[in-house]
Amino acid sequence: MNHLEEVVLDLERHSAQKGWDAPPSLYALVRSGVLRRAEPGIAAQLPPDADALVPVEQDTLPEPNDLERSLAGIVWPDTVDGCALVLERVILPADVEADIPDDAAAAEAFVGTHPAREDVRMVIGVLRDGARLSAIRMRSHDSEDAVLTGTELVRNLPEALAATLEPDEPATGG
Repeated sequence: MNHLEEVVLDLERHSAQKGWDAPPSLYALVRSGVLRRAEPGIAAQLPPDADALVPVEQDTLPEPNDLERSLAGIVWPDTVDGCALVLERVILPADVEADIPDDAAAAEAFVGTHPAREDVRMVIGVLRDGARLSAIRMRSHDSEDAVLTGTELVRNLPEALAATLEPDEPATGG
């Protein structure tokens, strides 16, 4: 198991222990060795492997109802090797997506009452080197052995998270 897989699955298990209906949470992923040097007082609590990824929970997202806007405002320091997002969503089968109304309120009502809806918890992790992994747990199959993992399970959010890891350089005039 690689370091990203370990931290994504650990975050998924931790979230499962807290239960459903939780707000989104964002984590900086920092190498154990870097964190040990920056915070020697917590060294005993860190994994001995200097390359292990340690999730550091961030303050509440500024706009949890507008995830794209919240993520767009985040830039991580170089000491952060990656980030992870834990959130819950209601999903529908792909063959129903075309029936979702364009109006936001109508779409929310449609999805919230559709008999094929599924509550899911997603953990999406990305690293600066391009590695990505997601884990998904469905409420209807709420057990650790039913958690799905893969690199292509979640659309758009991995790219939005990866963008937070890009340098925040001002545009140069020409």
